[in-house]
Amino acid sequence: MVGGQAVIEGVMMRGPKLTATAVRDPNGKIQVDVNPVHSITERFPILKRPMLRGSVSLIESLVIGMKSLSYSAQMAGDEDEKLTDREMAGTIVFALVLASILFIAIPTGAAKLFHDITEDPFFLNLMEGFLRLAIFLLYIWGISRMKDIRRVFQYHGAEHKTIHCYEAGLPLTVENVQQFSRLHPRCGTNFLLIVMLVSIFVFAFLGWPSLAERIASRILLLPVVAGISYEIIRLAGRSQNVVIQTAIKPGLWLQYLTTRPPEDEMVEVAIESLKAVLPETEIVEGTGEYIRVEGECCAE
Repeated sequence: MVGGQAVIEGVMMRGPKLTATAVRDPNGKIQVDVNPVHSITERFPILKRPMLRGSVSLIESLVIGMKSLSYSAQMAGDEDEKLTDREMAGTIVFALVLASILFIAIPTGAAKLFHDITEDPFFLNLMEGFLRLAIFLLYIWGISRMKDIRRVFQYHGAEHKTIHCYEAGLPLTVENVQQFSRLHPRCGTNFLLIVMLVSIFVFAFLGWPSLAERIASRILLLPVVAGISYEIIRLAGRSQNVVIQTAIKPGLWLQYLTTRPPEDEMVEVAIESLKAVLPETEIVEGTGEYIRVEGECCAE
């Protein structure tokens, strides 16, 4: 399996052994940064087991994603945007705190508004979950309307189309890639929506203690929620079972907000990123070459 992420004017792809971030610089040339994957699961194989690998994958993806964003900001022209390791750690911590406030503290605190209707803990926890889901959907809808984010979402679409083409076993060319859907069952958007839905079920049985205890329980159980959600998304990516494919439909529909039809130039970047993480034997004959060399500006 390969996966990826849209970044500033580019795409990051991750394979089993390598990650690559391809970015189109202000001169129109595609720059590619390739790095080996050093997963903690190599040192501690037990972390590869179901229910554990989800949290590990989430944390590692967050770190790799931040590094790729930093590189893309620099290559896209923002020289001052390169983050030091300390700044990157601070950014991740800030993002986690902000997410905790937005998706945990606010929904669980606001759920007390339903006390006038019932004191049933199960019902209150359900209302909290639906409030969290509503905040998440409003957040996605809001950022999807931002001009700069829409361009990132186009690269997100290019990432999905390119992975579809690779999985279909076709040569990676712009023409082939553009034929595929910009929606993908293993997308992070799908994962986040599944996290929201799984959390509704898991948290519904926790009773209704104090606000501080409710917030703490949600944070402590995040690895469990992430583990369940990760196994579901893996299964969805491999299975053609009608029930499973129907269950992930909402996540696919949500990708109409988080992806946009990409331009051909964006697909070129995604192709070069994917090629960089693939073994030579897995690059199908006929695949295009879109990195400009010695003044060339066109694909072969």
